Amino acid sequence: MAELLEIIMIVSFGASWPLNVLKSWRARTAKGKSLPFLCLIFFGYIAGIASKLVNEAYMASIGEKWYVLFFYVLNLVMVGADLVLYARNYRLDKKEAESHA
Repeated sequence: MAELLEIIMIVSFGASWPLNVLKSWRARTAKGKSLPFLCLIFFGYIAGIASKLVNEAYMASIGEKWYVLFFYVLNLVMVGADLVLYARNYRLDKKEAESHA
């Protein structure tokens, strides 16, 4: 039951990231984004992945439970993409500000 609840949590969190990445892509601005928040979430997913990798019971059954780790990695990739877009959008904001100065 605990694993099912963990999967529901990770899928629920993960469902919002593709939409967030798309919004960042279209907005072309870093305004309204929080870099510390994104970094904290990124670090959290790394910790979640590490917790799976050091859990002997999980690793012994990874052939049956690979999907849990898959969703952690997928979410990490989505947050990473949003971090890359944050950097792009920050540069675009800076360039826009310089052109108006």
